[in-house]
Amino acid sequence: MEPVIEVGGLTARADGALLLDGVDLTVRSGGVTALVGPSGSGKTTLALALLGEAAPGVRLRGSVRVAGVDVVGEEGPTGAARDVRGRVVSYMPQHPAHALNPARRIGSVLTELARLHRPDGTDDSGGTGRAGGTGGTGGGRSAAGREHAAGALRAAGLPDDPGFRRRFPHQFSGGQRQRVALAQVLACGPSVLVLDEPSTGLDTVARLRLADRLTRLAADGYALLLLSHDHDLVRAVAARTVTLDRGRVAAAGPTAEVLPAPAAPPPPVAATAPVRPSGAVLEARGLTAWLHAGRRGEVLRDVAVRVPEGGCTAVVGPSGSGKTVLARCLAGLHERHRGHLAFRGEPLPVLRRRTARQIRGVQYVWQEVRGSFDERRTVLEQVARTAVRLRGLTPREAERQARAVWERLGLSAEHTARHAASLSGGELQRAALSRALLAEPGVLICDEITTALDSVSTELVTAEITRLREESDTAVLWIGHDLALVERLADDLVVLDSGGVVDSGDSRTVLGAPRSETTRLLLRSRHLGTAGPAALEPVPPGVQRKEHLQP
Repeated sequence: MEPVIEVGGLTARADGALLLDGVDLTVRSGGVTALVGPSGSGKTTLALALLGEAAPGVRLRGSVRVAGVDVVGEEGPTGAARDVRGRVVSYMPQHPAHALNPARRIGSVLTELARLHRPDGTDDSGGTGRAGGTGGTGGGRSAAGREHAAGALRAAGLPDDPGFRRRFPHQFSGGQRQRVALAQVLACGPSVLVLDEPSTGLDTVARLRLADRLTRLAADGYALLLLSHDHDLVRAVAARTVTLDRGRVAAAGPTAEVLPAPAAPPPPVAATAPVRPSGAVLEARGLTAWLHAGRRGEVLRDVAVRVPEGGCTAVVGPSGSGKTVLARCLAGLHERHRGHLAFRGEPLPVLRRRTARQIRGVQYVWQEVRGSFDERRTVLEQVARTAVRLRGLTPREAERQARAVWERLGLSAEHTARHAASLSGGELQRAALSRALLAEPGVLICDEITTALDSVSTELVTAEITRLREESDTAVLWIGHDLALVERLADDLVVLDSGGVVDSGDSRTVLGAPRSETTRLLLRSRHLGTAGPAALEPVPPGVQRKEHLQP
């Protein structure tokens, strides 16, 4: 087939740094091409260039053609780029918060996108259906838009019922928002899909089904460019893989040749209880939380979790099971709850009522961190500020300590003068972790903090957390979908589904001899491409309810 994406000699610069250096890339219809590489290697910069776009301060040069249209030239993005965005090539960002409008219901957004970009989005007067077009909003056009919106939801693996379409983005879990963002991409009716880390925030079952979904889209004739650190997903769906390293193409060819063979699945975990520390640093009992006034939209129900000093308690469960709401309750950010929360035995109020000691003592690092950084100041300056405000250090000493943590997490001195816009998602995740660590907390709440990281960066993060536990007795609440990391890090494990605890205990026992069907299903589907047909069996009712958890 003819290539639909042709990139030649593409360069990108920002803040004096070379982000892309003479990149060449070709993507054809009817297949999946993967783009892999370490955090900060330039993957997202390249993806945005396919739309003739760049982050603030980034300058593009070279050649980018999409479906025969020049979207980038030697003088940068061209005026023709606007004609291909959405209708020809559509981009799903790594963090769905960047793509979803918090003030609008998802159904109306999907319908509007279909009417704006679909070739058949014409009204009864023959208008183009684009903003500012000549026609009105005839019933035929509206009906077509709604039909395309419903189809996009189904293609993304989401319900298309009216109640679901009336939700706002904040009423979904991180994994559900990821699929809503995919539905927005599909609603535009493009021929090229650029998907930036689409498995972020997905549990093992949803991830397995995403692989099947991407394979079906390619079979339907779409050209897919998949940006991912998830090499198992890449092996499962991509025929061709390109590796970026420091802005250059380091390898390109068939996926089986570019990526090393996957490691064999680990042996079953022996169900023997480890020696655990005593004395709870952070504890929740009888925690029930809801979304709306009047205790409507219950998302947690009678949840108990305990994090001992120097220990690690992990929380896992299907997307939408309530994991992030639990973390936000403990961090004081979700106020619609009841139950007992305690830090070192003392009642723990909501964040606006916490003392400086409590704020310093309980630090929360969440998944989508870009919005938490001020674009007007360097990221290192903001990281160091934590130690000034919460520990009383001088700015000079705080910056010295910030640099030390920064370097242990694999961020170079060159990054210190950069702003958030010129850092990758993985680099910002590590910067956010550095900011929390500068407080020297008693407990660290980590909510999917390795989703944007390559394997090397993940090892640096887990090594730092292990060091803190051993040297400072820092307690860790680890929320994630990566069961291999959970096995390595966690002493105790809590499994949530539909807002309730369905399994709990020491991690080896829970994973080695699971009591709930939810845990068994997560374990069966953990090894993408090797799980076999059992992982695609119908989801039991208790797990299926995750899509309707937040009305």
